[in-house]
Amino acid sequence: MEDATMSSAEEPAPSPAAAPQQQQLSAAKSLSGVAWTGGSLVGSLNPDNHGYRVADGQGGYIITNTHRKYKRTRLNADGELVAEDEDEIPSNIVVQFTDREGSEVGEALDVPTSAGSAELGTLIRSLLGEDDGEGDRGHIPYAFFAKGAQGARQHRADPGADLPAPGAVQGPARHALHGHAPGPHRGDTARELLPGRQAPRLGGGDATVRFWDVNTSTPRHTCRGHKDHVLCTSWSPDGLRFASGDKRGNLILWDPTKGTASGTIKAHSKWITGMAWEPMHSNASCERLVTASKDGHAKVWNTRTRRCEATMSGHLDSIEGVRWGGEGLVYTASRDRTIKVWNANEAKGRTGLLVRTLTGHGHRVNALALSCDYVCRTGPFDHRGDVPDAPSGDRSSKEWREAAHRACLDKYRAFKGSGEPERLVSGSDDFTLMLWHPTESKKPLKRLTGHQQAVNHIAFSPDSRFLASASFDKKVKVWNGRSGDFVSTMTGHVGAVYQVAWSPDGRYLVSASKDSTAKLWEVPSGKRARETLPGHEDEVYALDWSPNGSGVATGSKDRTIKLWKH
Repeated sequence: MEDATMSSAEEPAPSPAAAPQQQQLSAAKSLSGVAWTGGSLVGSLNPDNHGYRVADGQGGYIITNTHRKYKRTRLNADGELVAEDEDEIPSNIVVQFTDREGSEVGEALDVPTSAGSAELGTLIRSLLGEDDGEGDRGHIPYAFFAKGAQGARQHRADPGADLPAPGAVQGPARHALHGHAPGPHRGDTARELLPGRQAPRLGGGDATVRFWDVNTSTPRHTCRGHKDHVLCTSWSPDGLRFASGDKRGNLILWDPTKGTASGTIKAHSKWITGMAWEPMHSNASCERLVTASKDGHAKVWNTRTRRCEATMSGHLDSIEGVRWGGEGLVYTASRDRTIKVWNANEAKGRTGLLVRTLTGHGHRVNALALSCDYVCRTGPFDHRGDVPDAPSGDRSSKEWREAAHRACLDKYRAFKGSGEPERLVSGSDDFTLMLWHPTESKKPLKRLTGHQQAVNHIAFSPDSRFLASASFDKKVKVWNGRSGDFVSTMTGHVGAVYQVAWSPDGRYLVSASKDSTAKLWEVPSGKRARETLPGHEDEVYALDWSPNGSGVATGSKDRTIKLWKH
């Protein structure tokens, strides 16, 4: 959504005969500084609707439409109409209908601002499951009222109320996706884009998982099953399964096409802090998943049978991060200052067997990144988001899985090249990163210093030439992905940087910050942000770049996801 977001409320209207008199309603400033009048979403559809009264000496606005330019006429305290400059109105807004008691009716929808009361009436009847044809119930009228910026509801009782409004969204934001209820704490928002596509899934503090259609900016499924904050989510590499973990230790497996739970597992006794799927080049069935928890254990699950195949115990404190590598190893990072390497390839020994422990950090280890993360994540999807054709049209068939498995193997072998070892980078509260060759040695290749506060997040570029780190010191640093040498520091954020994400071609980097913005950087030359992406009203916790390069998704404490086009 461009420039502004707001919510709309719904309630039954009086009879059609009384509608013209009842449409003498109040106007209030929207997020973009214009006003909405009663009877339609935009006052332009009621150009004669300016007979309302002004209360307590407050003026209001009347909007008329002229080819997407809106002539604004202000009604001052003396009842005189004063012409003002023309304003641009956003082409779409996100609308959430509510009833008289404030309960939500249906899901939040992306609606054109040209829609009037007739179109909105059709929409609300469809949400309520009412007949919209020739029958009597098909013509029940509704009146529509808008919420102001602070949530105050404008209606007949307070005409002319003038609500404070935050600034309009600027920059290249295309859509804002609304839907989650309580504002999440840091770490309570989990969001991931579907491999090869641009379909965000968000889990949050309202204990739901929402599947969104990014083409229409509308929720496709709202999945309820968790009883506490959803802390992490993850797509399977084949794009056919989705998993989410919550604060009570429950793991839920979802069918993305139907939005239904295909299984619920009591996985851990405490929070699930991370999860990772087995790469598809290692296993064509793509059905194994590892979860990590605050209880200090990591577990390998078969998502088809919903049975635990291995429990990896040995950490003395909470596990903060987990990765499933391309060489059949699982890596776990813990508050106990260690990283443990576990076998997950049955051909090389028992699953869950401890291979080695990596030590060297002086404080808890917060984040892990693997040089092969992008290749393992995208599985059989190519750079356009396409996958091998299914002979029978069924992507769950044996034939398609074999073709997809071959595509994954070819991609991984091409990435691996001459056989350089898998690289792991860890970030810690000791302000440092460490570069490892964990398949070969337990000694660090290099310690990366420069950050002045704790390291929050690390990400390798898709080709693994560079890696980027985000820190509480408000900076993003870029390093050579093979040697660990320092490349550049990117300054511009005025708050802690929580996450970073790379474009699929590795030319750009985007960062999310406590300062309520995301920033776009050019790598490796850019030391100043190429673009600042404002619009969120609170800290930006979650961030991802679509694997096909089509856009960026940001998730915020303000309970919205925003989609950005580069």
